Amino acid sequence: MELVELQALTSQQWRALLAGEREPWGGEADQLVWGDKQRHVGLRDADGRLVALAGAVTVEVEVALVERFQVVGIGAVLVTASERGRGLVWELLRPLLEIAAEMGPERAMLFCRPQLMGLYGRLGFAEIAGPTWVRQPDGVVEMPLRTMWRPLREGVGWPRGRVEVLGLPF
Repeated sequence: MELVELQALTSQQWRALLAGEREPWGGEADQLVWGDKQRHVGLRDADGRLVALAGAVTVEVEVALVERFQVVGIGAVLVTASERGRGLVWELLRPLLEIAAEMGPERAMLFCRPQLMGLYGRLGFAEIAGPTWVRQPDGVVEMPLRTMWRPLREGVGWPRGRVEVLGLPF
């Protein structure tokens, strides 16, 4: 596998990566409008085919209605169905988290299905207790996926309280 950094992802690349899969993030989450990412890393197989992808974007969040700060939102983490179970998420997220650490914010944040929390936990992410709210074109909605975070700098914690992403989910 070859790791590549992509400037932008074409709709053709995205369709090939999905390979016909209709709900890669699990039903309700697939109905949300998602924000664009600023940076992408991908894995290409020996034939040059993109088989895995993850993206990052800087987003502002508000916690407990008083504390605002930026996070690096990690999203669009997808391994094409035929390549799952081979540890490719590790190969994607390690370099993406290095990029995230250079983007400025002290924390990274992601959304995931409950069955993937152990995987992300092994990468240093911890669950944020309680619901997270995200913006959508028609208002603010509760995120149907679990929310996790990890520090990008030593000594950084996550404050307690209601979390709202002040933009589209990532």
